[in-house]
Amino acid sequence: MEKRELICIGCPMGCPLTVELDGGQVVSVVGHTCKRGEVYARKEVTNPTRIVTSTVKVEGGSADMVSVKTKEDIPKDKIFDCVKALKGVTVKAPVHIGDVIMSDVAGTGVDIVATKHVQSNTLQQADGALNL
Repeated sequence: MEKRELICIGCPMGCPLTVELDGGQVVSVVGHTCKRGEVYARKEVTNPTRIVTSTVKVEGGSADMVSVKTKEDIPKDKIFDCVKALKGVTVKAPVHIGDVIMSDVAGTGVDIVATKHVQSNTLQQADGALNL
Protein backbone atom coordinates (compact mmCIF):
# COMPACT_ATOMS: atom_id res chain seq x y z
CA MET A 1 0.00 0.00 0.00
CA GLU A 2 1.35 3.43 -0.99
CA LYS A 3 0.49 6.72 0.72
CA ARG A 4 0.81 10.18 -0.85
CA GLU A 5 0.49 13.47 0.99
CA LEU A 6 -0.95 16.44 -0.93
CA ILE A 7 -2.18 19.95 -0.23
CA CYS A 8 -5.52 20.47 -1.94
CA ILE A 9 -5.80 23.34 -4.44
CA GLY A 10 -9.50 22.75 -5.15
CA CYS A 11 -10.57 25.67 -2.95
CA PRO A 12 -8.90 28.31 -0.73
CA MET A 13 -8.92 26.04 2.37
CA GLY A 14 -5.72 24.19 1.35
CA CYS A 15 -6.59 20.99 3.19
CA PRO A 16 -3.81 18.47 3.84
CA LEU A 17 -4.82 15.26 2.04
CA THR A 18 -3.62 11.69 2.40
CA VAL A 19 -4.26 9.36 -0.50
CA GLU A 20 -3.84 5.60 -0.17
CA LEU A 21 -3.11 3.66 -3.34
CA ASP A 22 -2.99 -0.05 -3.99
CA GLY A 23 -1.48 -1.01 -7.33
CA GLY A 24 -2.08 2.45 -8.76
CA GLN A 25 -5.75 2.44 -7.73
CA VAL A 26 -7.04 4.94 -5.15
CA VAL A 27 -8.26 3.10 -2.06
CA SER A 28 -9.03 6.11 0.15
CA VAL A 29 -8.73 9.88 0.44
CA VAL A 30 -8.77 11.55 3.86
CA GLY A 31 -8.37 15.12 5.05
CA HIS A 32 -10.70 16.89 2.63
CA THR A 33 -13.44 19.14 3.97
CA CYS A 34 -15.36 19.42 0.70
CA LYS A 35 -16.08 17.19 -2.30
CA ARG A 36 -13.62 19.11 -4.47
CA GLY A 37 -10.78 17.85 -2.28
CA GLU A 38 -11.55 14.21 -2.96
CA VAL A 39 -11.98 14.84 -6.68
CA TYR A 40 -8.69 16.78 -6.82
CA ALA A 41 -6.76 14.09 -4.90
CA ARG A 42 -8.02 11.23 -7.06
CA LYS A 43 -7.20 13.09 -10.26
CA GLU A 44 -3.81 14.34 -9.04
CA VAL A 45 -2.48 10.88 -8.19
CA THR A 46 -3.89 9.09 -11.25
CA ASN A 47 -3.88 11.66 -14.07
CA PRO A 48 -2.44 15.07 -13.06
CA THR A 49 -3.33 18.00 -15.32
CA ARG A 50 -2.57 21.71 -15.40
CA ILE A 51 -3.60 24.95 -17.11
CA VAL A 52 -0.56 26.41 -18.90
CA THR A 53 -0.05 30.17 -19.20
CA SER A 54 2.50 31.94 -21.36
CA THR A 55 2.92 34.83 -23.80
CA VAL A 56 3.38 35.12 -27.55
CA LYS A 57 4.68 37.97 -29.70
CA VAL A 58 2.30 40.40 -31.40
CA GLU A 59 3.09 42.03 -34.71
CA GLY A 60 1.71 45.52 -35.38
CA GLY A 61 0.03 45.86 -32.03
CA SER A 62 -0.25 48.37 -29.21
CA ALA A 63 1.72 45.82 -27.12
CA ASP A 64 4.62 43.59 -28.13
CA MET A 65 3.26 40.50 -26.35
CA VAL A 66 -0.11 39.00 -25.49
CA SER A 67 -0.84 36.62 -22.62
CA VAL A 68 -2.23 33.21 -23.56
CA LYS A 69 -3.37 30.05 -21.80
CA THR A 70 -4.64 26.58 -22.52
CA LYS A 71 -8.42 26.65 -22.85
CA GLU A 72 -8.59 23.58 -20.59
CA ASP A 73 -6.14 21.69 -18.45
CA ILE A 74 -3.69 19.40 -20.21
CA PRO A 75 -1.77 16.34 -18.98
CA LYS A 76 1.09 17.44 -16.74
CA ASP A 77 3.62 15.54 -18.84
CA LYS A 78 2.68 17.68 -21.89
CA ILE A 79 3.53 21.05 -20.27
CA PHE A 80 7.03 21.34 -21.75
CA ASP A 81 5.77 20.24 -25.19
CA CYS A 82 3.11 22.95 -24.98
CA VAL A 83 5.60 25.67 -24.05
CA LYS A 84 7.99 24.49 -26.78
CA ALA A 85 5.16 24.68 -29.36
CA LEU A 86 4.53 28.32 -28.39
CA LYS A 87 8.14 29.36 -28.77
CA GLY A 88 8.53 31.54 -31.83
CA VAL A 89 4.78 32.04 -32.37
CA THR A 90 3.83 35.52 -33.55
CA VAL A 91 0.27 36.75 -34.09
CA LYS A 92 -0.95 39.82 -35.94
CA ALA A 93 -2.92 42.51 -34.16
CA PRO A 94 -5.68 43.02 -33.33
CA VAL A 95 -6.01 40.19 -30.80
CA HIS A 96 -9.15 39.69 -28.74
CA ILE A 97 -9.71 37.79 -25.51
CA GLY A 98 -10.66 34.23 -26.40
CA ASP A 99 -9.09 34.26 -29.87
CA VAL A 100 -7.60 30.85 -30.69
CA ILE A 101 -3.87 31.37 -31.06
CA MET A 102 -3.02 27.70 -31.67
CA SER A 103 -5.27 24.67 -32.10
CA ASP A 104 -4.56 21.26 -30.59
CA VAL A 105 -1.34 22.30 -28.85
CA ALA A 106 1.19 19.46 -28.55
CA GLY A 107 -1.40 16.91 -29.69
CA THR A 108 -3.51 17.42 -26.56
CA GLY A 109 -6.72 18.38 -28.36
CA VAL A 110 -6.70 21.64 -26.36
CA ASP A 111 -6.47 25.11 -27.91
CA ILE A 112 -4.30 28.03 -26.79
CA VAL A 113 -6.40 31.20 -26.38
CA ALA A 114 -5.58 34.86 -25.81
CA THR A 115 -6.33 36.25 -22.36
CA LYS A 116 -5.89 39.92 -23.23
CA HIS A 117 -6.97 42.35 -25.92
CA VAL A 118 -4.26 44.00 -28.02
CA GLN A 119 -5.25 46.72 -30.47
CA SER A 120 -3.50 47.14 -33.77
CA ASN A 121 -1.24 50.17 -34.12
CA THR A 122 -3.51 51.57 -36.84
CA LEU A 123 -6.54 51.47 -34.53
CA GLN A 124 -4.56 53.07 -31.71
CA GLN A 125 -3.36 55.86 -34.02
CA ALA A 126 -6.90 56.43 -35.31
CA ASP A 127 -8.25 56.59 -31.73
CA GLY A 128 -5.51 59.09 -30.80
CA ALA A 129 -6.33 61.25 -33.81
CA LEU A 130 -10.02 61.31 -32.90
CA ASN A 131 -9.32 62.28 -29.29
CA LEU A 132 -7.29 65.39 -30.20
